Amino acid sequence: MSRKSRALPPSPFRRFNSSPEVIRLVVMMYVRFPLSLRNVEDLLFDRGIDICHETVRMWWNRFGPMFAGDIRRQRVSAMRGFRHWRWHLDEMYVKLNGEMVYLCRAVDQEGEILESYITKTRDKAAALTFMKKAFKRHGAPAAITTDGLRSYRAAMKDLGNEEKQEVGRWANNRAENSHLPFRRRERAMLRFRRMKTLQKFATVHANVHNHFNLERHLVDRQTYKERRSAALAEWRILAS
Repeated sequence: MSRKSRALPPSPFRRFNSSPEVIRLVVMMYVRFPLSLRNVEDLLFDRGIDICHETVRMWWNRFGPMFAGDIRRQRVSAMRGFRHWRWHLDEMYVKLNGEMVYLCRAVDQEGEILESYITKTRDKAAALTFMKKAFKRHGAPAAITTDGLRSYRAAMKDLGNEEKQEVGRWANNRAENSHLPFRRRERAMLRFRRMKTLQKFATVHANVHNHFNLERHLVDRQTYKERRSAALAEWRILAS
C-alpha cells in the first residue's frame, strides 16, 4: 500500500457561497413537499435565508440527481440478492405541453419506487426498454405483478421471465397508489415543458419520497419520530 495518502475528492458544494446544510434544506423542501419555487423562497426568507427562486431551481437541478443517486445506491446494495423481492409495474398519464405521455413505475412490495421511466407510447418496445433499465440497475425480482397491458407480457417473453408475471384485478394496487405523491407534486408545479426535465424530476422525486416514506400510518408516534430523526440525519450527510 502506498505511503502517499489519497487526495480527497473535491466537495460538490465548492464555489457556492451558501453552506451545504442550506442547499440540502432547499432541495428537500422543493422536491419533497408540494411547494413552488417562490413558496420555498418565501419560507426560507422567514428563516432569515435570502435567496432567489431561480437559485432554488438551479440547486435542485444540480444537486437533486446527486442526492437521489446516493439514496438509490444505498437501497440497491441493501436489497440486492433478496430472494422474495416482488415488483409491481404500472403507468400513469402526465401532461407535457398539452400532450399526454406515460410515467412508468417499478415499485417493490414495501412501496419503494425503484425506477421511473417516461415514454410517449405503451407498446412492447417501451415496456422492454423500461424493464431492461430496471433489471440492469436493480437485478431481477422473484415475481412481477402487472395490470392487463399486453405490452408487459410481450416484453417479458422476450426477456425470458414470462413465468414470473402475475396479473390480478386488485393485485397491482401497490403500484397504482405510488402515483399519488407525484400527482400532488405535479399540481403544485402546474406543468412540465420538456421530457428531459420530467424524467429528471420524476426520478429525483421518487428517491426522495423513498427516503422519507416512513409508513406513518402503520407505526406508533414514538417509532415514527425515531425513523424521522434517522432519515433527516442520513439526509444531512448526503454527498458529504
